[in-house]
Amino acid sequence: MKVCISCGMPLKNAEDYPLKDESKDYCVHCAHADGSMQSFEEKKSSMSEFIMKTQGLDRVVAHKAAEELMRKLPAWEKYF
Repeated sequence: MKVCISCGMPLKNAEDYPLKDESKDYCVHCAHADGSMQSFEEKKSSMSEFIMKTQGLDRVVAHKAAEELMRKLPAWEKYF
């Protein structure tokens, strides 16, 4: 199964891709409205917010968790 290079989400069907474009290697949650991929800082911020919301962690811990996850993903290897 294909996974998003930016966040690791499984890409199961067309709705998971930006603009339903299955040629992309990232998901709808990691894209701007025009289908382009979010920057490193944008993704780190949105991922931190998601972690705070879903796991109840404070901002510092959520940022650290987001960085640890992003460190393992191909889209962000040049940042670590």
